[in-house]
Amino acid sequence: MPKTRVQKEESVASLTDKLGKSKSVVFANYQGMTMAQLQVLRRELRTQGAEFSITKNNLLKLALKNSKMDVDEATIDGPTATLFSFEDEISPIKSLTKAIKDNSIGSVKGGLLDGEFLDQYKINKLASLPTKDELRAKVVGSLGAPLYGIVGVLQANIRNLVYALDQIRVSKGGEV
Repeated sequence: MPKTRVQKEESVASLTDKLGKSKSVVFANYQGMTMAQLQVLRRELRTQGAEFSITKNNLLKLALKNSKMDVDEATIDGPTATLFSFEDEISPIKSLTKAIKDNSIGSVKGGLLDGEFLDQYKINKLASLPTKDELRAKVVGSLGAPLYGIVGVLQANIRNLVYALDQIRVSKGGEV
């Protein structure tokens, strides 16, 4: 049964709200994915504070127009699913591109990050970035490396003093 005008207006309002709340938005071609694959992907994305939904292209175009977001019209042609990331900008994109690669079905069409349109190549580049936790670990490691060096140098001086005193003790007839 076709949707009524009121239902369509509610859908557009809901999509406009989601676009406003999202930190990043990705448009993907989901054609070829089974319902089971889509459910697994949706479940995984939900744990990351994201939503993956399939909407009518006309309603999505209206919502984009209402939220004043500039998106290439070719991006919204054909079967389109939309990934709304509400918490972390990158992790859901990583999950989506991994699912597409693992299943060898579908493709990323483009997306939005901070209101800027990104083509599929930039989205795939974002997906290859390390996670926030990995970056934090690298920063902590690089901050700690000089400290470990200083500790090693200071310990070396004390260790050399102990070796020298031990050699003096041995040369004066002390026990070995």
